[in-house]
Amino acid sequence: MSYLMKIIGTKIEEVNEMEDIVVTATEPISLQRLVADGFHVIAEIKRASPSKGLIREQVDVAERARAYERAGATMISVLTDETYFKGSFEDLRLVADAVDIPVLCKDFIIDERQLDRAQAAGARAALLIVAALHPSRLHALKQYARHIGLDVLVEVHDESELQTALELGDVLIGINNRNLKTFEVTLDTSIELMQRYPDVAFVSESGVENSEAAGRLQAAGARAILVGEALMREDDPTSLIEELKACSLKYAE
Repeated sequence: MSYLMKIIGTKIEEVNEMEDIVVTATEPISLQRLVADGFHVIAEIKRASPSKGLIREQVDVAERARAYERAGATMISVLTDETYFKGSFEDLRLVADAVDIPVLCKDFIIDERQLDRAQAAGARAALLIVAALHPSRLHALKQYARHIGLDVLVEVHDESELQTALELGDVLIGINNRNLKTFEVTLDTSIELMQRYPDVAFVSESGVENSEAAGRLQAAGARAILVGEALMREDDPTSLIEELKACSLKYAE
């Protein structure tokens, strides 16, 4: 069984125990407009991961989010999966309450009840993973997210998944450099897809550890990078975010 299928099996069990909650719909933001100009850093709150184990389990997520915002992050991603990433919807709520920039709920979303909880906790966007969903389910969750006031970042790993994402229409697409079946990581995943589809706005996710990696991705056409582990390993993430943004300015000249 692949890592992804194991995680999805756990999600099915979790969702089956979730009760329905009532949410008040809001007007969704546009992630595509958010990254339309320049090069952006999406900074992530990630306590742990299946591939790396504990990264920084004990952390004041609100203060770290404020540090990300002060350093110039455009959006903050928060892991809400508890079993594999040690996150929670409470982390999401604390972060959303602490900052003015948009917050993304990052989880293995398979059900509307997860989107309800993300919206209720203050998220403005949610991650949908093509590899985890049947195309019809992907479309339904995108529509429901927009209905309650969440935009979506649609994650792909290869060209086939990208075609599925493009069929959704106006969504921001993230390319995960990590293969969710094997957890292997290479930036070439993003670079090759971005070079083949130069007119598509992309976020490159995973494997961005320094300004050199950010520069390669920005030069290949990325509108944004999502950085988690590298930032979480820093006692003060400010300098790394500033380096990533300075790198983008260098490549824009």
